[in-house]
Amino acid sequence: MQTLGFLGPRGTHSEAAAMFLSDKIGGAELRPYPDIFSVMQAAADGEVDSCVVPVENSLEGAVNVTMDTLAQADDLAIERELIWDIHNQLMAKDAAAEIHAIYSHPQPLAQCRGYLKEHFPKAKLVATESTAKAAEIVSKGEPGAAAICTARAGELYGLSAVATEIQDSMTNSTRFYQLRRRPVPVVDESKGGRALIVCQIDGARAGSLCAVLEEFAGRGVNMTRIVSRPARTGLGVYIFFFDLEIEAGKSREPLEASIEAVRQKSIWLKDLGRFPVLEK
Repeated sequence: MQTLGFLGPRGTHSEAAAMFLSDKIGGAELRPYPDIFSVMQAAADGEVDSCVVPVENSLEGAVNVTMDTLAQADDLAIERELIWDIHNQLMAKDAAAEIHAIYSHPQPLAQCRGYLKEHFPKAKLVATESTAKAAEIVSKGEPGAAAICTARAGELYGLSAVATEIQDSMTNSTRFYQLRRRPVPVVDESKGGRALIVCQIDGARAGSLCAVLEEFAGRGVNMTRIVSRPARTGLGVYIFFFDLEIEAGKSREPLEASIEAVRQKSIWLKDLGRFPVLEK
């Protein structure tokens, strides 16, 4: 049986995504890790066959540690992308108690800021390593404490619902990548999907980014997302991630030609793979 790492502990959104992917691949042994870097390193080292990590949230944007680690990893590529609807619940050991402290991962705290401001403006907000860790802390009995977490985490730690579906947007979703050591299977050309590249261009030269974008536009390649991150080599030096659409049933020659052209205009370029996109 395959092994699949995820951002633990049990009860996180990442575990839910991993359980869904496990079903898709015919079953896997799920292994939790304490942080995103650790689970990605486990996949890179072969400690697990693959891993699931969050990449972007529709409300809060890119998950920077995932993007930065991907840029630096030489052995990892993307096998699948999963779009996962996020549902945040407010859970407490005593649902009737007055709440003075709310624990959660920084992302859910941000995703629910409007609700928290309206209903618990005086509550102390405490960031934790994960939503499940927040549920664990609250389960230990601090009076007046609550956690923003999944319903599963609340169940695992014996909590009751204070309020359900408290995210500020009902379209709240997170993009996950399933990562595996190279090489990974390629997308069937008839089905389509995505490609992801990351590169560093000469930012000191006027029009460098525009010239790169023209390589995609001129060949009719649809760029669905661009993310910039510090290159960590000096102030004002950046790298760029480009999400590119693979259209079902169409030739990949324009896509491959545009990537090669961008490679020629880059200081360096890393190709992170071709992969299908699943939605749940």
